Amino acid sequence: MRKIILLSLFIISYVGNVICQEKLEPKGQIPILAWYSIPVGETTVARYQEMKDAGITHSFTGFPSADAMQKALDVAAKVGIKMVVSCPELKTDPEKTVKRFMNHPAVVGYHLQDEPSIRQLKGLGEWGRRIQSIDKKNFCYVNLFPNFADSAQLGTKDYLEYVREYVKQIPLQFVSFDYYPVMKDHLSKTWYQNLEQISGEAQKAGLPFWAFALTTNYDENHVTPQTLAAMRLQVYSDLAYGAQGIQYFTYWSATSINTPSGEDQRGAPISAAGKRSVVYDRVKLMSEEIKNLSGVFIGSKVIWVRHTGKGMIPGGTIRLTTLPDAIKVLDTGGAPALVSLLENGENSFLLIVNKDFLNSITLTVYGDESVKKILKDGTIVPADAYESSMELDPGDIAIYMFPKAKKNP
Repeated sequence: MRKIILLSLFIISYVGNVICQEKLEPKGQIPILAWYSIPVGETTVARYQEMKDAGITHSFTGFPSADAMQKALDVAAKVGIKMVVSCPELKTDPEKTVKRFMNHPAVVGYHLQDEPSIRQLKGLGEWGRRIQSIDKKNFCYVNLFPNFADSAQLGTKDYLEYVREYVKQIPLQFVSFDYYPVMKDHLSKTWYQNLEQISGEAQKAGLPFWAFALTTNYDENHVTPQTLAAMRLQVYSDLAYGAQGIQYFTYWSATSINTPSGEDQRGAPISAAGKRSVVYDRVKLMSEEIKNLSGVFIGSKVIWVRHTGKGMIPGGTIRLTTLPDAIKVLDTGGAPALVSLLENGENSFLLIVNKDFLNSITLTVYGDESVKKILKDGTIVPADAYESSMELDPGDIAIYMFPKAKKNP
């Protein structure tokens, strides 16, 4: 009888602890957009549900006509997916097309162009203003080149001039740029500088920004297939710099839809034959992590971003030299890491991203009694429930929360 009573008390205590477990309460979810999503010939509820099951919230692909766009929007609405309108009629008769689609429950925006040169921005701005004269609620979407694009692509030798003119000339709700930095055994040298540039210019303009993660084969230099570590590194670096939207390139194999620059883009979550690849399950897991941690990132304010590591840090970035008062020790053992301080509501969040997508690092973090650790499912636990030195997986993130510092009166 005594054993039964003790067991019952243990179960009650255990269940009570589980029930009382504190979790993040996000005000919304970070949008997750699929580039080159479902082709026109696969417009079915089952296909759109499959995409939603992978954690996708927004969909973009080009459609050959407004009627085909309408059919896709109707299907997307049934499963709760938002769509970016893209069809020839949006260009040839924007007012009529916008009036047709603007109140559709699945519509979230209008795609104008990908990677324009500076010479095209004026025309895109005029087009965007025609759209917004009818619909100011849904966004106009133009995605920018990365900072390694050459002067022939940009139309200028100065990348920051290119970004500033884009913000100035096009009516935007957010800034978007693409960069696929993960190679077979290293990161591109200018990726973090590009994040610094986009984050800084978006902040000056009072706009959020959206960034990308590569989810398909791209060329012989990029990771094949796309590993979870590579995706995490891209997504968590984007979010640590303040990104308010994540875009996967691509969802469906672009080889079967459109190959804009001749890349062999096989190995996507959904193959050209319409079958799931191993990347589908990785994208699903990545999307679940983004959703669970949206309470950290959505609406957050970036206080600073710093880098650690022996030797040189990436060009255009700043080395970590100081810590928030609540954190007494932060040591990566000389390994390269990204460290970001965000504020969201009444809380500060310290993020540490392992910039090595091939190897784990040993991370030591020690703080005062106010510091809590955020787990991948959004659970909040006291940081001292864990050892202060722990292994951080390749490309992964560690998140710590503490009260925002009070400003002096």
